[in-house]
Amino acid sequence: MSPTRYLPPLLVFLISLLLLLFPFSPSMVYSSTESQIYTARVEQVLEEGEVTLGEVTQPYQRVRVRLLEGPYAQVPMELEYGRQQIRADQTPLRPGDRILVAITKTADNLVQAHFVEHVRTPALFWLWVVFVLAILLLSAWKGLRSLLSMLFSLLVIIRYIIPAILGGADPLWVSISGSALLLGSTLYLTYGWNPKTHASVLSMIGVLLLAGVLSDLFLTFARLSGQGDENALFLLQLMPGRIQLRGLLLGGMLIGALGVLDDLVTTQAAAVFEIYAANPALSARELYRRAMRVGQDHVAATVNTLILAYAGASLPMLLLFSSGGGNYLRLLNYSFVAEEIVRTLVGSLALIAAVPLTTGIAIGMAKRTHA
Repeated sequence: MSPTRYLPPLLVFLISLLLLLFPFSPSMVYSSTESQIYTARVEQVLEEGEVTLGEVTQPYQRVRVRLLEGPYAQVPMELEYGRQQIRADQTPLRPGDRILVAITKTADNLVQAHFVEHVRTPALFWLWVVFVLAILLLSAWKGLRSLLSMLFSLLVIIRYIIPAILGGADPLWVSISGSALLLGSTLYLTYGWNPKTHASVLSMIGVLLLAGVLSDLFLTFARLSGQGDENALFLLQLMPGRIQLRGLLLGGMLIGALGVLDDLVTTQAAAVFEIYAANPALSARELYRRAMRVGQDHVAATVNTLILAYAGASLPMLLLFSSGGGNYLRLLNYSFVAEEIVRTLVGSLALIAAVPLTTGIAIGMAKRTHA
């Protein structure tokens, strides 16, 4: 297998990477309350006990911390955790722990520190190391390419999609162009410049267009405006008139569908080429029939995964609604529920359409390659 087969996708990847690292609008930077949150180290536990807030009895602590960054770096401060609000967890603070604190000023210029979160980046880093080692041990060179593709996808979202939307661009078209950038780089970088990848890319483009049309159609039919997400409403208040919530919802649906379709489309294209390689004498009709058997099983499992993932993420909301004796049919009318249903079902329809489309395109590529 010649290494030159990866030269075209590598060039596309490097050019795209340079465009992302040196964007055309580097001044597109926004400030937020995050600038008042800093890392601190717990130095001493000054007081511990229990306090009752309403019907909840929980432990509280008063600790001394030392800020590690910001304008108050190395300044010791005291903070209370659990005395005036419900604690997020029961894990006690101990000397040496690193936490995130919010710095505020009172009317008389008294600086105060408030507990925000535990610093979890070390644990996440070691989990990432284990993940990288596992994928490299299992998939070797292809695993390395998939890691580069994953990092590139995150880079596209952080350096292109998010700044462009914050700059007032149409979220739908930003998501479409970002998806095209991802398709043109990550798939070819991972799987190489070959007919199988060509079939996957063409199928993905076709299915994404279908998903976009279906999303727009059913958002209009269901009268959804993208205001079902509290985060989206907060964003609208933060930057009024600059964020198109409906376009943001559509763009999110397309990017979400892209992530699910990546696996299905590439697997289905690979199945077609493997079946054809095992028996080149198969007619296109027979090859299609056999490949569809694989695709049908994959779609059934993937659609079920989508439904279970949505139910799992929405479990607290469903429990809260059930505890109040709510009507589930009435629940479907709320925008935050309807948006997720449209997202899930449109994604499922895209998966269903992807199997026959990918199979047909892959068969044409396979027959043409070995003609």
